[in-house]
This record gives sequence, structure tokens and C-alpha cells, in this order.
Amino acid sequence: MIHPFLARWRPWRSGLACGLMLLTSGCAWIPPGGKRAEFRTPPALEHTLAEAGREEPLSPLRHWPNDRWWRQFGSPELNRLMEAALKDNPGLKAAAARLRQAEGVARVEGARLLPFLDAEVELSTERISEHGVKAALNPEVAGAHIIFGNLKPLSFRYEFDFWGKNRAALEAALGEAAAEEAEQAEVRLRLTAAIARSYFRGVALRQQLDLVEDMVKLRRELLHLAETRYRLGLDTADPVKEATIALETANKREAGTRDQLDLQRNLLARLLGTGPDKTRNLFTGRVTIPERIPLPTKLPLELLAHRPDLASAVHQAEAAAQRIKVAKASFLPTIDLTAFVGLNALRLTKGASSLANVLFSGSSFAYGITPGLRLPWFEGGRLRGELSAQRAEYDRAVELYNDTLLHAIQEVADSLSSWRETRTIVESHNRLLASQREDLNLAQERLNSGLDDRRAVLARRHAVLDQEYALKALETHQLVAMADLIEALGGGYKNDLDLTRSREERE
Repeated sequence: MIHPFLARWRPWRSGLACGLMLLTSGCAWIPPGGKRAEFRTPPALEHTLAEAGREEPLSPLRHWPNDRWWRQFGSPELNRLMEAALKDNPGLKAAAARLRQAEGVARVEGARLLPFLDAEVELSTERISEHGVKAALNPEVAGAHIIFGNLKPLSFRYEFDFWGKNRAALEAALGEAAAEEAEQAEVRLRLTAAIARSYFRGVALRQQLDLVEDMVKLRRELLHLAETRYRLGLDTADPVKEATIALETANKREAGTRDQLDLQRNLLARLLGTGPDKTRNLFTGRVTIPERIPLPTKLPLELLAHRPDLASAVHQAEAAAQRIKVAKASFLPTIDLTAFVGLNALRLTKGASSLANVLFSGSSFAYGITPGLRLPWFEGGRLRGELSAQRAEYDRAVELYNDTLLHAIQEVADSLSSWRETRTIVESHNRLLASQREDLNLAQERLNSGLDDRRAVLARRHAVLDQEYALKALETHQLVAMADLIEALGGGYKNDLDLTRSREERE
């Protein structure tokens, strides 16, 4: 004989067992994942760094480029351009808008972890037709008025996040917001580096224009001397033709330099977010070439903390990992709770009536508590498809990081090599220019001694101007290489990411 207590407990025990089976059966539906993509270990750069710094000691890690790295070039005009661009550039403003959007999405996802409280008021009145179905079935309500009032000053809804779904969604949104913040820093870095390169080229072109104008004057003077000697019968017509060709070549070089100068002005106008008229009077200042650029000692491992594109890629991968957790939690039961406290009343009358007297009486008080459970038994493969898509998105994000890392290493190596070689070329060209100037001085002395004529001095003066013209281009290459290296090192960006920390294994 079964004890009465056990008899009463049996249906509850069966129901509890069925409930537990329902709750746990959903976990078996999660399909296993294959091998996930892995973060690449940063390749070595010791040999490249050693070559770049063989003539000078490497700087400690704290000497990474600072946030206002362009100030080391000593150009007030460049400083003003940078400040104007950081204020008015449309691309930078668009990046800031995307960041605000991502932060708004994070706030939306964070709200899911909190209970929802709201209020509801509903008032309605209805007259029942005397010839309708209701009147035919119930003649005494024909022509009556139905007045309904529902007042809920407190309505409560809350979803229990047992499986961490909402928490993972919040973490994913925060990761995407952090990625957008890094993207904004990347846009800023690319913008300032582009402005610096364009400004360096513009300053060099403006100085080259001065030099080429002097070359044109020399060519005209040489042509005049050749024509004079030809008229006096001291020479043939060939030197006149050669001088004419040389003059037209110089005119062509002058026109090309002016065209390139206008192109740099127009490019800067676009980068500044303004019209070309605002940049007509640029490039009047000078740029100081820094003696050296401090190189950090712990490359490339620390690039992750100083390259915004790498930081963005890591944040995107971590956000994708959280989206996998969200997709997995979708296979599990959803448990929530709703509750309300309020007043409601309904009056049926054929005459005038006051609903308020009834609605706000104690007898109209109402409340309710409703726990909810939703089990995703069958959704046509949607959940498996979403999980597969999120896993693929994570793999894509990791491989994007790996590709970005390799690209960053290549940029650092290329810029180090270019910086090293341009320094060597500029030093060699300065020695060549010094020799040309000595040659000019000797020609001037020979002219003063009567051993040579003015044509030799003008020719050597033109050679000096031509080498000075070339030097401006080489110095520009050196400045651009410095800007490229600073950009490759992150341009003052800093975060706290550390890829060396242990990562949770994700399926």
C-alpha cells in the first residue's frame, strides 16, 4: 500500500522529471564545431631592427611616437593644418558617428540584463448594435454601452540570463564599439599621415619651383650669350639651338613643377575638408628634418597595443566569439517573468454611468504574476544556421587579424628600410652637391682670372641648381619615409590589448 504522502508527491515528481528532461534536452541539439581559426604569433623583427638602428642606439619602449608626432618636424604651418583637419575632415566625422552608433547599440544590449518597468492606461467604450449578432443572441444587451478601463501603474518584465546569452550579447556589442573606437583612431592616423606626406611634398615643390625659376633665368642668359656670339661670328648656330632646347626643357620642368604643386594644394584641401581656395598660400614655411626617429625595442609584439587596425581586428574577433555564445544560448530554454499591479473594471449599461467610481474602488484591484518558459524544439534549422554563420564570422575575423598583422609587419619593415636608405642617399647627395659647389667656386675664380668665360660659370651654376633641385626631392623622400615609419608604428595610438594572455578555447 502506497503512503498517502507518496501518492500526493507522485504527480509532482513526474512533472518535475519531465520538466528537467525538457530543460536539458535542448543542449543535445547544439552541433559540434570544427577546428577554429587561431591567432598568428607575431613574426620576428630583430634583424630588421638591428639593420635600421646599426648607426644609432634603439630607444626604450616609452619612446613610441606621441599623439602629436608631427610637431617634431618644426613647422607651425603643418601644425595648423593638422588641427584644422582633425576638426573638419568628413571621414573623421563619419568615423565618430559610427562610434556613437556602436556605443548606442551597446547600451541597448546592456538594457537586456535589467528588468523592464513600464505603465499602461487603457480606456475604451463600445455600443452594442441592436441588430447585430450579440443582440440576436442576447436581446437584453441590445443598445447597451460597454465601458472598459484598465490602469496598470506598474508592469514588470524580466528575462533570467541563466545561460549568459544577454551578457554575451553585451560583451559582443562592447567589443564592436571598441573596434569602432580603434577604427576612428585608424582614420585619424591615416589622415594625419596623408596630410604630412602631402605637406612635405608641397614644401619641396615650392622650393623646387624657386630653383627651377632660377634655372630658367640661367638658360635665358646662356641663350642670350649664344645668340650674341653667333651674331658676332664667334660661334656657329649649333650652340644657339642647344641653348634654345635647354631653355624649353627648363620651361617644361617649371610648368610640371607648378602643376604638381597645385595637385598637392588640392589634395590638402580635400583632406582638410575645405575648398581649394583655402590652400592657395600654403607651403611658405620650412620643415626641419629630425636627426632620428626613436625606435621601440620590443617590436613586433607591442605593435598590438600601438596599431589601431590591429586593435580593431582583435576586438572584432572577440566580439565574434561572444556572438558564438549568443548563438549557442539560443538552443537553450528561455525563462522570463512578467508581473503587473493595477486596476481594471468593465461596465455594461444602457444609460449614463461613471466608470471612475468602479475603477478606483478596492474591488477593482488586480495583479498578476506569469513565469514563462520557451523551448526551441524545431525552427527549421535556423538556430544551426545562425551558429554556423557566427562560427564562420569568428574564423573570418581571426584570419583578418592575421592578415592585418602580416601587413603591419610588412609596413614596419618597408618603412624602416626606406628610412635607412633615404638617409644614406641624402648624405651621399649632400657630398655630391658640396663637390658641385666647389666646382662652381673654381669656375668663378677662373672667370675672375680671365682663364674662362661666363658661359662656364653659368653652366656650373645650373649644375648646382639642378643638384639642389634633386636634393629637395630626396629630402622629401626621407621625410615621407619618416611619416610612413611613424604611421607603421601606430602614430601615438595606445590601448591595453595583450594577445599573449591565455584565451578561452572556442568551439
